[in-house]
Amino acid sequence: MAGMTLEQLKIFLAVAQHLHFTRAAEELYITQPAVSAAIHNLEQEYGVKLFHRIGRHIEIAEAGKLLQVEAQKILDQVSLTERGLRELNNLQRGELKLGSSLTIGNYWLPSKISEFKSRYPGIQINCSLANTEEICLGTATGQFDLGLVEGDVKPALQSTLEYEIVGSDRLQIVVGQKHPWFEWGEIDLSQLTKTPWVMREPGSGTQQRFEEALKNWEINLSELDVILVFNSGEMTKAAIEDGVGAIGISELMVKKEIQLGTLRAIRVIDNRDVNVAMPTAGYTYAEIVRPFFKLKHRQRFQTALSKVFEQMLISSMSDGSHQHISTSLI
Repeated sequence: MAGMTLEQLKIFLAVAQHLHFTRAAEELYITQPAVSAAIHNLEQEYGVKLFHRIGRHIEIAEAGKLLQVEAQKILDQVSLTERGLRELNNLQRGELKLGSSLTIGNYWLPSKISEFKSRYPGIQINCSLANTEEICLGTATGQFDLGLVEGDVKPALQSTLEYEIVGSDRLQIVVGQKHPWFEWGEIDLSQLTKTPWVMREPGSGTQQRFEEALKNWEINLSELDVILVFNSGEMTKAAIEDGVGAIGISELMVKKEIQLGTLRAIRVIDNRDVNVAMPTAGYTYAEIVRPFFKLKHRQRFQTALSKVFEQMLISSMSDGSHQHISTSLI
């Protein structure tokens, strides 16, 4: 038996994607007869039908569906192996694929990437931004070497991913100049239900942490008057600058606006345990501190580049003021 080749698998996957021999040939810059011959040879070699020919159209057969899944795994592993071999040059060249949630990617991660690039200028870093839920999924499926998120991993992915704290920030309650709280500077917990709110979409790490804080404060999300929901922190910030709503947002995102005085962070007094005889004795300020997590697949091959970048993040955390914590999702 001659056995299948990587070239045959690449051709097969292109046909399976397009369900069209000519389009697959165009994508691979080969002739249509070469595509037909590769599929025919695979079918002859293993005595199966990979595609059903129906008139001028084709449909993938059961054997084709099986091969499609396994062929993708094989080519992914080959790609990772090739990357690993290329990195046996003292990290002079190579590619690092990162996935980051929006707040981390826009405000925290750039300095880390710059530091890494200064050490390894020949390395190409590709960083994709999305919400926490999408980054977790991308890390689990091998789209990213490492993921960086500030939200929780869904239970369905907890056996696939492991995580480690590499940083943190605070969520702040923020309002614009037209909001009555702007002049007050602080409120108590009971007033959180007495103003309109602008919030992030479900799946956002920011939203997850804010909802956790509400729960800790014994406030149901349904008690809040949510007037707008956006899929980016920048949009929520813009909405309240000229409006009367409030937001829960990373302090990293509003640092400049607070310095300029267009927005104000509001301190929240937790007075649930106040002593009636001594009203000021039980006052504390409610804070929302959230960790930044580094995610990686528990079993996938990890490139040398990924290991070096990961170690840089861990070292940065250990050298900082936050305690280093390592946890596996099991």
